[in-house]
Amino acid sequence: MKIAKHLNTKMKIILILLGVVFIAFVVIQLFAFKSQSNIETYSYVINKKYSTFEIRNYEETLFTSVKLSTSGYKNSSSKGFSILAGYIFGGNEREEKISMTSPVAMTLEDSITMMFMVPKDLKKEMLPKPNQSIIEFKKEPAKTVAAISFRGWANDKKIENYKQKLKVALDAEGIAYTNRFYFLGYNAPYEVFNRKNEIIVELQLDVLGK
Repeated sequence: MKIAKHLNTKMKIILILLGVVFIAFVVIQLFAFKSQSNIETYSYVINKKYSTFEIRNYEETLFTSVKLSTSGYKNSSSKGFSILAGYIFGGNEREEKISMTSPVAMTLEDSITMMFMVPKDLKKEMLPKPNQSIIEFKKEPAKTVAAISFRGWANDKKIENYKQKLKVALDAEGIAYTNRFYFLGYNAPYEVFNRKNEIIVELQLDVLGK
């Protein structure tokens, strides 16, 4: 009897803990969903849609950026995010917080540059000086890109896979592109549902006039 009673008590405790964990999980996901809907995004205009990708026009936009010595998403994403998040959460000469924006952008090169878009109501001269000298302000010019999307959690294998899919699709349509590829991630690390990622590539100058 004592053993059965002990097991019942233990089971109740486990169920209560599981319930608390579940409720906390739901609250975090609801908070993430609400926060995401209020975040300013890197806006664009869709030029043309294809079956697996689309052509977009982006206007000139200011970013905070950090160039990393590492390559690949796995090695660079957490380090770059930590540095730039530290800046916008107060790691600057005025200890001033700057609104988070979406998506987080990463160049897909041998040495990766991670970028956070600066809210459009802030100009470069209005931004506080970063505490870390490796953080720079980078103005991305207006550009026309091709974009392909995928869901779930990003990793190096998925990023390379969708980069190749985009190249194959562009080649099939006869659309000329550069070697300037970017990964765009739209979700915070703790978001589980509706995760969105994109690979974009700048198109060649002769495409801009079409």
